[in-house]
Amino acid sequence: MFYSRIKALEGINGKEAVQIDYHGQSPADVFDADVFGDKELRERLPPSTYKTFKDIVRDGGHLEPTIADQVASAMKDWAISRGATHFTHWFQPLTNLTAEKHDSFIQVQGESYDRKLVLNFSGKQLIKGEPDASSFPNGGIRSTSEARGYTAWDMTSPSFITHGKSGSTLCIPTAFASWTGEALDTKTPLLRSNEAVSKAAVRLLRLLGVDDVTHVHSNLGVEQEFFVIDRSFYNARPDLRFAGRSVLGAQPAKGQQMEDHYFGKLEPRILSFMQDAEWRLWRLGVPSTTRHNEVAPSQYELAPIYEGVSVACDHNMLMMEVLKETARDHDFAALFHEKPFAGVNGSGKHNNWSLGTNTGINLMEPGDNPQQNLIFLTFTAAVVRTVSLHGDLLRASIATPGNEHRLGANEAPPAIISVFMGAHLEEIIENLVKENGKNWTETKPHMCLGVSALPKLPRDASDRNRTSPFAFTGNKFEFRAVGSSQTCARPITYLNAAMADSIHHIADRVDQVRKEDPKLDRQAAVWKVTIETFREHKRAIFGGNGYSQEWREEAEKRGLWHLRTLPEALQQLTSEKNAKLFAASEIFNSAELAAQQATLYEYYSKSIQIESDVLYDMVSSAVLPTALEFRSNIVKNIDGHSKTQSGYASKVSDLVTNLLVALEEQEKVNEEAKRLHGNEHEQAVFFRSSVCDAMEATRSASDALERVIDDKLWPYPKYSEMLFLK
Repeated sequence: MFYSRIKALEGINGKEAVQIDYHGQSPADVFDADVFGDKELRERLPPSTYKTFKDIVRDGGHLEPTIADQVASAMKDWAISRGATHFTHWFQPLTNLTAEKHDSFIQVQGESYDRKLVLNFSGKQLIKGEPDASSFPNGGIRSTSEARGYTAWDMTSPSFITHGKSGSTLCIPTAFASWTGEALDTKTPLLRSNEAVSKAAVRLLRLLGVDDVTHVHSNLGVEQEFFVIDRSFYNARPDLRFAGRSVLGAQPAKGQQMEDHYFGKLEPRILSFMQDAEWRLWRLGVPSTTRHNEVAPSQYELAPIYEGVSVACDHNMLMMEVLKETARDHDFAALFHEKPFAGVNGSGKHNNWSLGTNTGINLMEPGDNPQQNLIFLTFTAAVVRTVSLHGDLLRASIATPGNEHRLGANEAPPAIISVFMGAHLEEIIENLVKENGKNWTETKPHMCLGVSALPKLPRDASDRNRTSPFAFTGNKFEFRAVGSSQTCARPITYLNAAMADSIHHIADRVDQVRKEDPKLDRQAAVWKVTIETFREHKRAIFGGNGYSQEWREEAEKRGLWHLRTLPEALQQLTSEKNAKLFAASEIFNSAELAAQQATLYEYYSKSIQIESDVLYDMVSSAVLPTALEFRSNIVKNIDGHSKTQSGYASKVSDLVTNLLVALEEQEKVNEEAKRLHGNEHEQAVFFRSSVCDAMEATRSASDALERVIDDKLWPYPKYSEMLFLK
């Protein structure tokens, strides 16, 4: 047995929960403590400056240099009072991670013996930064000879402070773009998409007779799933450290088949870790509210309260960072890969999305009489059209290396994008299509549990369909197919873009219908177009078992998108339909869209290459030598006259031979893959088919040997240890 595995197993029993002293504080005492929010703005800015700044944040507009300087000075004074010595423009490049460069507040005044150090922070430093853009994924937009990029302050997302062991840093959320103006991040397109869907929704609301709304925002609540294992096991597994997932490992006798982990009692060390993470998140203004065990052993979930999408996406990135840091402090490792362990459920990031007005209307709220709620029905019709026509775009938005292991694997929604409305709303829609809304009787059923001491519970309008990738859940839509490692910004950007297209389409049709029939009032025209939209696109509505083969066949008959693999999905990103959609909404120009596609292809191919390389290294340098040693011991110690013992030795030899053959084939396809560099799509297809198939053969051979080799010899922590020992 390798020393790292021995050490991990010997030390696991002596570990106890970390005790955290919160000094008698409540969540309300610490919430936003490390955020430069409205309270600090109001206290530290002159009233006129405060009002001007808040108006710009709400309505947009140009921030005058004098206002920027006042905000920067107030922000600097607050940050220094909290222990900050540096500031950073905190941005989100096309890496699924965040990026930051720290600069101190110090400036030197005077010369020679008369020098003195002062702390300063200008409006110019607040508004704009200048990192090297060529060193980030950029899809060819930047190069070493054309490297300039800019970060620009996102005023809609409050700045915050992060604390290190020896100091603190002011983090300013920013967008990231090239010198020529193209987006090089995930935030810029997200903000553009929010404006696009707002413009479209306000236009449609005018046609619905709602004239007091000036803007519409998309809201988001993110359910973050992740795995947690002891750090000693993590350190002893090169695959987890380099690839984020285990590329080998035999299934333990017990996995999740007893269904006893979901909502089970949190282990003491895990509870301490999650409590600590929550307190850190509350200080950063992240309203984390739910924690629980997930389905797989060692799998958990944290979920916050809903927020505007820009802040929600920032907070989700912060949540992942805080979970990683807190896990390290508790001698754990937090894993965000969609499938870190084979044979048990993978992790998702459920995006609960809705649209709301500046006057407080949730456009996805059905109310007490959804069949008469024209606003709800019209915007729901836009959602159904979005899924029907732009399922390819939604599928591309969730295309990640890890999600390839989840989608359609009887644990996550399928790669077919459909929308679940629930039996109640589906019946309303069906009635609208058939009867134009007539002869409908509303009922409000209750559940009687048959126990007098228990209350009658109002039954929700719909059941919950965990097999649906996009499900209505009361007053929002849950995009369940998003991968756990992803930034939320990409799927929400694509969703907002597609929704803007559908909303504009409905508004255009209303204008056209009224032009054709001038006697028709606005409301009647909207009813007509809403029903028409449901009729034309109801193929996207599905309430059955999304895991079933019957649904795959039915979806094909309906003509729904079924893009099974990442290369298939990404290929659609730059189709004529999607290029026009993004251009019309001013979210991506052709260069930006091509760059998005190129970076996603590249990220996939590099990820699989790393997985393949680490698998090859682990097997050739540890598993194979162990197997050869074990075989040698067997041959030396068996009774050659025993047919049974000779047969066992032969079986072990065959398993070793299988591993050698698989390794040889894997080495061959690895070299072939490298020669395809330059054609992103072709290379991604090769990795998805040939390289992944070769890896699976190597893993299968290695896992078979793990089941027979002497446990004392096996080099790496096993699933039975990593998933069950805390």
